[in-house]
Amino acid sequence: MNNLVLKKYNFHILIIDDDQKIRLLLKQFLENNGFMVSDAENTDEAKKIMKSLNFDLLVIDIMMPGQNGLDFLKEIRLTNSIPTLMLTAMSNPEDRLDGLEYGADDYMTKPFEPRELLLRIQNILKRFTKNLKKSGEKQKTRFGPFTFNQKTQNLYKNDIPVHLTTSEQKLLKCFCKSPNTPFSREDINNSLGGNMEIRSIDVAIARIRRKIEIDQRYPIYLQTVRGIGWMLQTHEDKNDDY
Repeated sequence: MNNLVLKKYNFHILIIDDDQKIRLLLKQFLENNGFMVSDAENTDEAKKIMKSLNFDLLVIDIMMPGQNGLDFLKEIRLTNSIPTLMLTAMSNPEDRLDGLEYGADDYMTKPFEPRELLLRIQNILKRFTKNLKKSGEKQKTRFGPFTFNQKTQNLYKNDIPVHLTTSEQKLLKCFCKSPNTPFSREDINNSLGGNMEIRSIDVAIARIRRKIEIDQRYPIYLQTVRGIGWMLQTHEDKNDDY
């Protein structure tokens, strides 16, 4: 990840340190390298800022008046997985392990070289962005030229949106959660919390087939499983005509 990429995505960093000199030095250095930067002199101020702004990474000093950095990290980890880099003047390996056990992504001791800090921040954000992408991919089910996003419940054919009604979205999401697995009407009804009538299931399946199958009489993707019900077959037919 180079500086041009960082400037493009404009990551926002919050520096939490009671040493004003360090805060201003890091703020200027990181801004010169393409980041947006905010700063706070203690955890109380940081919490107020975080209520109104979203950040991509926190740089937290451990030794601060009032709540220390480790306790602050332990508190925010209850509800927030934001990447964090801990700063401390303590060089004891046990202190480093405490930070990592509390959920820190990296750890640096003072004094430090700003360029090394920059590289560590870039590596953390690179890993975090990659993990977000993987997480997003897990929410997508692909079959043939189609992609269904389980989170947004949107269907695409070769990246072109395919309109689905609300009932069609719910039904397709049900199949996509467990692709290549047969579902009976009862299974579908239970998965949808009993909010879809049996007749409505049959109608929705027929409508979905009209939108995804070449020939509804011989479905490739939303197949009938004799004696059970239906399943979404995600193995792409290499000879299909799409």
